[in-house]
Amino acid sequence: MTVTTNEHGVQNIFAKEPPIIMKETDKRVNEEAEMLNGRLSMLGVVAALGAYITTGQIIPGIF
Repeated sequence: MTVTTNEHGVQNIFAKEPPIIMKETDKRVNEEAEMLNGRLSMLGVVAALGAYITTGQIIPGIF
């Protein structure tokens, strides 16, 4: 641990942090995850619009 003293004489103890390591990722996996996320969000918007049209409420039973 590293002990530092500020200008007021107060000591702070900081843990030694490990070095940051950049990890290589497969770009294809990220693209597939983004496509799935977009499709599911579009499905949610369509479901919310359908619920609003049929019931007149944003979330049926709550609002």
